[in-house]
Amino acid sequence: MNTLQSIVSPVRDLDAAKAIYTALLGTEPHTDQPYYVGFNVGGVEIGLNPQGHQQGMTAPVPMIHVADIDAALAEVQKAGATLADAPHDVGGGTRIATVTDADGNTLGLIQRS
Repeated sequence: MNTLQSIVSPVRDLDAAKAIYTALLGTEPHTDQPYYVGFNVGGVEIGLNPQGHQQGMTAPVPMIHVADIDAALAEVQKAGATLADAPHDVGGGTRIATVTDADGNTLGLIQRS
């Protein structure tokens, strides 16, 4: 079964966003780097991506964990999704891809080894 893995938001001011999310979520980030700040809330990763806007993100993107990213992409494209960003390795054997639904919403797929 596929599960919601994380929600990643593009941010322009990482320090300001980190302060707001820390206050709202009531916890310090587990990862605090210039390229990414991440919080774990009830098993769901809440991520802040300061490069998100340059990468074309316009809103938060839910990342759905899948066992086989290629098979999942084939299935969602058959159902009508459009490939936005092909699968690529982001380190540690993790691959991600994004699709858009019929309304233009971006959905992420993530496969961890």
